[in-house]
Amino acid sequence: MSRTLLMPAARVRRTLQRIACEVIERNRGGDGLLVFGVRRRGVEVAARLAVALEEVAGRPFEVYALDVTAYRDDRPPGEAPEVIEKEPDVEGADALIVDDVLFTGRTARAAIDAVLARGRPRSIQLAALIDRGHREFPIQPDYVGRVIPTKYGERVVVEIEGDLAVYLEE
Repeated sequence: MSRTLLMPAARVRRTLQRIACEVIERNRGGDGLLVFGVRRRGVEVAARLAVALEEVAGRPFEVYALDVTAYRDDRPPGEAPEVIEKEPDVEGADALIVDDVLFTGRTARAAIDAVLARGRPRSIQLAALIDRGHREFPIQPDYVGRVIPTKYGERVVVEIEGDLAVYLEE
């Protein structure tokens, strides 16, 4: 298996800063914005994005871990979702779902369902660090770090140990 660096840590930081500016601009300074990170790697990307959002808006943003297991249409039978420590009230809020890689759209669809199960937000927005195409659902992110066309069998991996970096594995 070969591994190619697609985005070094410095580029990921700049990308998250750009996304943060776009999010704050679109959401009127971020008032009423709730940030959800899709478990596992999406939570870490959301945490780094929350730091960038704070730098732009001048106030902190809490990140809520979103377990989408129970909402997936391709989950193994009997697999139970993890318990979320603290669930926010999404009623009337702007919900920002953050994931590391957008691929088929199945996880994003499940994340939307997970947010809707918690109430009726004013809007649901999707941010992905990497969009690699191959959609099986008609889902388009609102904020994208980088579009990387890939072959179906390749993997895009976001390393979350230390600084974030993005690799392509063949």
